Amino acid sequence: MRAMVLREPKPIEANPLEPSDLPVPLPEQGQVRLRVRGCGLCHTDLHIVEGELPLPKRPLVPGHQLVGVVEALGPRARRFQEGDRVGVPWLWETCGTCPACRRGAENLCETARFTGYHVDGGYAEAALVPEAFAYPIPDGFPDLHAAPLLCAGIIGYRALRVAEVRPGERLGLFGFGASAHIAIQVARYWGCEVFVFTRGAEHRRLAAALGAAWVGGAEDDLPEPLDRAVLFAPAGRLLPLALRAVRKGGTVAIAAIYLDRIPEFEYGLLYGERTVRSVTAATRRDGEELLGLAPRIPIRTEVEAFPLAEANAALLRLKEGGLRGAGVLAIAP
Repeated sequence: MRAMVLREPKPIEANPLEPSDLPVPLPEQGQVRLRVRGCGLCHTDLHIVEGELPLPKRPLVPGHQLVGVVEALGPRARRFQEGDRVGVPWLWETCGTCPACRRGAENLCETARFTGYHVDGGYAEAALVPEAFAYPIPDGFPDLHAAPLLCAGIIGYRALRVAEVRPGERLGLFGFGASAHIAIQVARYWGCEVFVFTRGAEHRRLAAALGAAWVGGAEDDLPEPLDRAVLFAPAGRLLPLALRAVRKGGTVAIAAIYLDRIPEFEYGLLYGERTVRSVTAATRRDGEELLGLAPRIPIRTEVEAFPLAEANAALLRLKEGGLRGAGVLAIAP
């Protein structure tokens, strides 16, 4: 099978992903093999290929929001049939027995394994997944438009939950990439008034088209404080600005797996029982709820497609903020 393989982390400008021919993997007990049709691009992929996250596996096929068709079943795999269309998220497997798993926080499992990080992911023509961690894809979502739901969508949805967003509240979104452009649709469905903080002109136009009540820069003043905010951009300097924008008793959720240095700030920005919380991966429940909501809203993902062989160039576009909505690798018809 064709795949884009990371052997040594480098800046994406140096084209760290190498086109390679790999053996088609064989599914083990409880696993299924997918013929991958599309795989979304994520900032986490950038952090992996550029070495900002420690690599537990090399060589590695990145990619963790993939949609495909089941083409082979491992022993005792009974949940899906060949020909079923399913999706694979970031969370690939957990132990199921640790304290975190037992209390319903499987996203915090110490031995969790993640797609395109601990195991080969979706920048390839085929991929494996434990059937218990795959999702049926709702009808009405073409493959390339469904792919961003599996990380950008699920993480955005969890970020809203972690921020404790309630229907009708004033919500701020700092950064407006793939995840935020789905989260705003969920928040608008809940009747929230959404304020978007982003620099890119294209991102501002998309936010306005998706119903943002206000679009501007992170340093701009608001007429009234926000109830909640979600920080999607991996920029630590934005945290004090988000806290400044949130009312007393409000919450800022950080939806980033990697965040650069948070600057020193005055305690007064946190005082008043404001809360800062991080978002760590997601649970299967988050995915099930988001995919259940998606057809009802209905969520419409903005995607820009690239051939598999252009994964380096596509990730560079992502790094430069040049994508409208989400980037997706189109892998198989």
